[in-house]
Amino acid sequence: MRAVLVTGATRGLGVAIVDRLRRDAHAVIGADLAGSDVVLDVRDAEAWREATEALEAAGEPWGLVNCAARTVVRDFFAITTDEWDDVLATNLRGPFLGCQSIGAVLRDRGGGRIVNVSSDSAFKGRGAIGAHYATSKAALIALTRRAAGALAGSGVTVNAIVPGTIDGESVRELAGDQLEELAAESPLGRLAQPDEIAALVAWVMSDESSYVTGSVLVADGGASL
Repeated sequence: MRAVLVTGATRGLGVAIVDRLRRDAHAVIGADLAGSDVVLDVRDAEAWREATEALEAAGEPWGLVNCAARTVVRDFFAITTDEWDDVLATNLRGPFLGCQSIGAVLRDRGGGRIVNVSSDSAFKGRGAIGAHYATSKAALIALTRRAAGALAGSGVTVNAIVPGTIDGESVRELAGDQLEELAAESPLGRLAQPDEIAALVAWVMSDESSYVTGSVLVADGGASL
C-alpha cells in the first residue's frame, strides 16, 4: 500500500486531506505537534528524520503533503522579528526539510508525489493575514518549483495547491463576524470547503497527475479574476 505523510493533520484542511487519502486506500501517517500518528515539529530536522522512518515503516513510501502552517493576523508594523522568524520556520523551513528528507526517499525509490499547500495570500498586497504568512506562502511556491526541478528526473512530482479562503475552524476563529464579507470576495459567493481542496490534493497524489510537476494549482473560487 502506498504510504503518504500529511503534516498539520489534526486541524481543518489537514483532517480533510487525511480522511480523503485514506478513502483512496493510501496508508496515511498524520503528523502534527500532538494528537496525531506521529509527533512532528516541522521546524526540527531530527523530527523529520523520525517522521520519514515512520513513513517507510507504513508501506511503500509514496507521498508528502506539507499542510502544517502558522497563520497570524497582524498589522505590518506590529510584526516582531521573533514572530516573523517563527512563522517562516513553520511555513517555509518545515516544507523545505520535508521535501529534503522524504524527497530523498522518493527519489531513491524512483517515484512519488509531494504537495505543498500554499495560499492565495501569496499573490495579494493587502489583507488581514500578516505579511510574514503571505511571504512564507509566496516563497513556498518558489520552493515547490525548485524541488520539482531537483526531483523530476527521478519520477517524483512536486506541486503547489493554492486555496482561497477555506471555511474551516482556523478561518472562523480569525474572521469572527467578517465571514460573510470574506465569502462575498469570491465570484462564486462562498468559501471553499475543506473537502473540495482535499479532492484536489488527492488528484495530485494519484497516477492521473503523473505529467504535472512544478505547477501551481489555484482553487480560489475565482477570487483572483
